[in-house]
Amino acid sequence: MACCLYYFFLSALLDNLTTTIVLISLLRKIIPDRNDRFRFTGLVIIAANAGGAWSPLGDITTTMLWLGGQVTALNIVLKTFLPCLASMLLPAWLISRQVKGGGVNTENNTDDFTATHSRASKIVCWVGLGCLLFVPIFKTITHLPPYMGILLGLGLMWSITELIHRGKDEAEKGLLSVNHALRKIDTPSVLFFLGILLSIAALSEAGLLSGLARWMQDTIRDIKLITILIGLLSAIIDNVPLVAAAQSMYGLEQYPTDHYFWEFLSYCAGTGGSCLVIGSAAGVAAMGLEKIDFLRYLKKIGWLALLGYFMGILVFLLQDYLRTL
Repeated sequence: MACCLYYFFLSALLDNLTTTIVLISLLRKIIPDRNDRFRFTGLVIIAANAGGAWSPLGDITTTMLWLGGQVTALNIVLKTFLPCLASMLLPAWLISRQVKGGGVNTENNTDDFTATHSRASKIVCWVGLGCLLFVPIFKTITHLPPYMGILLGLGLMWSITELIHRGKDEAEKGLLSVNHALRKIDTPSVLFFLGILLSIAALSEAGLLSGLARWMQDTIRDIKLITILIGLLSAIIDNVPLVAAAQSMYGLEQYPTDHYFWEFLSYCAGTGGSCLVIGSAAGVAAMGLEKIDFLRYLKKIGWLALLGYFMGILVFLLQDYLRTL
């Protein structure tokens, strides 16, 4: 359970996608058993999405609501922290009962151990974390697209690593260079994202997503139930276009800044994607890295994520009820 809290808070500080990639790389080294690693990978997806939902830096949809003026940073943390924590703790407890325990690889290569704990690696680690945390600040100050901040951080990281290893020959510093890291990019996952985004853009341009939102408004009417359904739909379609559609349909005149609707939307859109492995950026990245089967995830992890999703909803609604007393 302590590991789950680590995943949860790391995702809030960085990003659910980045956290998933880093943690799966660590799981490969310490958990050789594929069945146990599969369960831990599912837990990483759930914890990363839950951790990202309560922080304006942790998930793209929360960032969209923050930059759009629908929520403020402090309020979204205060109102969604406990629901997100509950949505993570229930699946974590159930999954921990399924894991056999043991089978953790504690044998480390001496060279890897030395490299990992060297002064240079610590500099690279902290600079990398700083570059990631700097991206939303860069966006706020310059109003440039976030990828510009990422590229700036990459350039800074590249320069620092070249300076650190300038005294080594090419063969010795090859594995430690940014150039080598770029060669290991998970291209299939990138292409999968491209296909998903192109499909979503086509649906949006055809007016199907906005039409679906209007149909729910006219048919269901209950805004809380609509928000819950948006969270479940985000596991199939994607949370980004659904939140964008909600932002365009419901203005600040109808639901002002820090209204419970925006907070509830942030929670549901951020955590609902865990129900399917293709429902979030973290899930897609994990599927590409660990070659996770869609049906296996649905059978073993999806229903646990769904239980956690509704547990968080209960906590959120209870919070809202107690606040109105």
